[in-house]
Amino acid sequence: MDDTFLTTAEVLEYLQVNLRTVYRLLKAGKIPAIRIGRQWRFRKSDLDAWLEHQRPRGARGGADPQPAAASAERPTPVPAPAFRPGPARVLVADDEESIRELLAKTLALAEYDVETVPNGQAAIDRLRAGVYDLLITDLRMPGVDGLALIREARRLQPTLPVVIITGYSTEASAIEAINLGVSGYLTKPFRVPKVLAVAAKALGE
Repeated sequence: MDDTFLTTAEVLEYLQVNLRTVYRLLKAGKIPAIRIGRQWRFRKSDLDAWLEHQRPRGARGGADPQPAAASAERPTPVPAPAFRPGPARVLVADDEESIRELLAKTLALAEYDVETVPNGQAAIDRLRAGVYDLLITDLRMPGVDGLALIREARRLQPTLPVVIITGYSTEASAIEAINLGVSGYLTKPFRVPKVLAVAAKALGE
């Protein structure tokens, strides 16, 4: 067995994908990896086995040892999700127009594809209509608030990273972010470097 370990950079070249795609595969449990400190390491034999498993049955090497009737009873594996090329899609939900504009302009600096909505219901409608890579939402909004939005986002896109916006920089808000299972939080007022850092971390960049 090949016990060679590859670094993240080597995996990008080996699989011919970008860093964001590798991070998504890791988060979804699609590819095997080992965490060593703050770095990921990938056993080449595990990657080869995973790649073999992703191929259609007729394209795999060797004959299928199971009879046709028995193989028909086996559940069909769920295919790996199709990843879209291009910049990450970010959805921003906040009832303050100035905040929406600030976040849109800031995230555009990092060449993210940003869409903004003024409330939670509008955000849910967007999530139902398309796939996003990151959701940034205020907790306090009229009608459907941030908590309800996050719960619905988890149902629609279970692996979607979420960053919350709060007006209070307190320990309570940090605890709330952890309890919600979000990837990070922004406190008002926020600066450009902080926004970009939190977004990049949530996206695994």
